[in-house]
Amino acid sequence: MTLGITGIVESGYENVAETFSRTFRNSPKMGAALSVRVEGETVLDVWGGCADSHTEMAWSEDTSSVIFSSTKGLLAILACILIEEQQLHFDSPVVRYWPEFGKSGKSEITIRQLLSHQAGLSAPREDFSFDDVLVWETMVHCLERQEPLWEIGSGHSYHAHTFGWLVGEVIRRITGASVGEYFRERISSPLGVEAWIGVPESRLASVAHLSNSDVREELAVSRLVALRDGDPDWYGKSMTLGGAFPFTLVTHDGGFNDSRAQLAEIPGAGGIATARALATIWSSVVTRTEGMRLLSDDLIAGATQVQSEGVQVFAGPPPYLRWGTGFQIDSPPARKYLSSSSFGHDGSGGQVTFADPAFKVGFCFLTNSLGVAGDWRANSVIDELRRSLLARKC
Repeated sequence: MTLGITGIVESGYENVAETFSRTFRNSPKMGAALSVRVEGETVLDVWGGCADSHTEMAWSEDTSSVIFSSTKGLLAILACILIEEQQLHFDSPVVRYWPEFGKSGKSEITIRQLLSHQAGLSAPREDFSFDDVLVWETMVHCLERQEPLWEIGSGHSYHAHTFGWLVGEVIRRITGASVGEYFRERISSPLGVEAWIGVPESRLASVAHLSNSDVREELAVSRLVALRDGDPDWYGKSMTLGGAFPFTLVTHDGGFNDSRAQLAEIPGAGGIATARALATIWSSVVTRTEGMRLLSDDLIAGATQVQSEGVQVFAGPPPYLRWGTGFQIDSPPARKYLSSSSFGHDGSGGQVTFADPAFKVGFCFLTNSLGVAGDWRANSVIDELRRSLLARKC
């Protein structure tokens, strides 16, 4: 295999692997992995580069990485499992499952609104420290007592971190298990994959070290300079929680490079997994994989109808993403997946995970070299995969 890329590539997918290898050019410190399943079978599973450029540790078959907001897709799968089992209902009020949530004018908010970034809780009104976000109860109690940031029903804004505690607490109330425990029980253990919401201490050494690109650092500094004194930056605060994380989410040894964040259950952004694990999980959502099929076609059809799109209440820069009920759906040009029926969730810095029911694909691209919006790396791989799949149908 070319350019130092290691792994397996089935016949007909060589150009996809070659495209993946080109993502490393001019990026000597980058590490990445790509895994693709088609109709339940692995057709491509490759990796390369540095898991930690400071120690020169190579990315290996077992390297895992922080997946940032791709974790939200895993929570959406868990919520949909509960929907399938009729333990949860999309259009029921959140207070049916979590009574304390109804404080401060939130009693009418529905599960669907919670899952589609319409709950008015995209950022906390309070400022939090890093230590605060490690404690589940601290974050949940804050969200219980908080008044929404906008009139419910009037719009949406991306709940960058708070989505995890909001949806995770609903899951905890229904199942009696923490979101990390429930994920392990229903998904990762049955599939036999290396994916966690709260990584075991024994696996910390296998987690890749994350680094920001120069452009990412420059954009973060520019944003701070541009802020007006006294004007709340709710979009920025949705990322930082008022001081718990840097706007870039990582520093050399802080943010999500801190082992305490990796060990904690921070389900809006703190999942950790291998690319192989995530491709397997997303494959099992749309087709039988490792003996499991997680969701039905009917449930998927309902959960992937557009709920939130266009300009947000507290807007980040365009182009804008679209969400169904929990899932990020095909959103060209911001995030073009394999086809219009694809759904999943990307993550900060270039992480991309999704399923495609038309092609019966589970896909994951992970990297520890964090880029910015418009990152071309995963897009180029997805475009080549689409060409390969269409060629095989001819």
